[in-house]
Amino acid sequence: MVQRKVTYRLYPTRRQIEALERLRWVHCLLWNTALDQRRSTWREAQVSLSFADQCKVLTGWRAQSSLLRSVNAQSEQVTLKRLDEAFQRFFRRVKRGEKPGFPRFKSLHRFKGWGYKSHGDGWRLLAGPGMKHGKLRLSGLGEVRIRGRARTPGEPKTCEILYRRGKWYASVTVECEPVRRHGERIGGLDWGVETFATIASPEGMIRIENPRHLDRSLERIRAVQKSISRKEEAAKKARGKPKGFPVSNRLKKAYEKLRRLHEKVACQRKDFLHQNSAWIVATFAVLGLEPLNIRGMTASGGAYKRGLNRGILDAAGGLFHSLLRYKAAEAGAWAMEANTRQIKPSQRCHQCWRVDEENKKKLPDRWHTCRFCGASCSRDENAARVLWRWMEEQLSGREPAEAWREVSPAGLPGQPALP
Repeated sequence: MVQRKVTYRLYPTRRQIEALERLRWVHCLLWNTALDQRRSTWREAQVSLSFADQCKVLTGWRAQSSLLRSVNAQSEQVTLKRLDEAFQRFFRRVKRGEKPGFPRFKSLHRFKGWGYKSHGDGWRLLAGPGMKHGKLRLSGLGEVRIRGRARTPGEPKTCEILYRRGKWYASVTVECEPVRRHGERIGGLDWGVETFATIASPEGMIRIENPRHLDRSLERIRAVQKSISRKEEAAKKARGKPKGFPVSNRLKKAYEKLRRLHEKVACQRKDFLHQNSAWIVATFAVLGLEPLNIRGMTASGGAYKRGLNRGILDAAGGLFHSLLRYKAAEAGAWAMEANTRQIKPSQRCHQCWRVDEENKKKLPDRWHTCRFCGASCSRDENAARVLWRWMEEQLSGREPAEAWREVSPAGLPGQPALP
């Protein structure tokens, strides 16, 4: 059994919208109050409060406040748990020497929502057959109409109520047994920006073009951003202060237009990644991947590399590999990342397996020509072929084709293929 997320769109009535906004405000107030308590306790007594300590304090707060008593106690504990996890991440970053990012107070428009711990305590999912559409019963609101469906129906466990761009959503964690089929081919996949994915296999090369979703909407986004900048400068000038200027209705509409444009790009990207990752898993049973460090790729470069950094982030290679790995695990396939420091897919020749140390390819060099064996192909194709050959060698030290016949994942139902 595994856990998967199912997101439903909520369609509340006007009265229910007011109740949802009130609940969000109460949880935001609880977050800020609990954070202030942690800060003041450390400042005055040098004592760090734990999640258990604040749960005990919450009991006293609920006894004194009718506002807190009107909200489900388990959901309030979830808000306190999220604050505790924020502090745990802060301490972990400090220990590693990274940028700490101390937990901060949140205004209402930055507070995304709240959660419920267990099914039946403050919430209950009343979905239709196959967990498609239906209603969501929330404490203090009644039944809210929902739309959406689960790919794999299961048992609801936890729920999060989210507010995004004027719309309400319910993200339900479901415990289920996913069923997904894999293919019978072996391949090596090289992710990139020029070509989104280049896949090498015994049957030939497969190329998935980069749709460049952000580039197609960039001109409209920049136009709206310029309009927002002009309106903000006018408001600052009229106010006489750089902060705290009044937001006009026109500026609010411009903000909303910019949010819709970015939301559209994000939805297009997510749909593209899900469709292609599902197709790849349905086609291949064994796949060699190259580990990606997206943060390192986009950490430097300045203005001259700004367009490339934007393209790397738009292609979302980290999310793509994550989707491939979990879908391959569901299908009983094998998606494995190579040690690039050893095999060097960008520098090694797929045909003679040698690395030309004297003429290393740089980032602008998009063509591979081996001076040892004369092999010539695109850089992405060469890397994909190197990963494919490495993947075959991982299956067995003998002939790759013979090893592949012996360890076909079809003989291991419900489990990843192992060498």
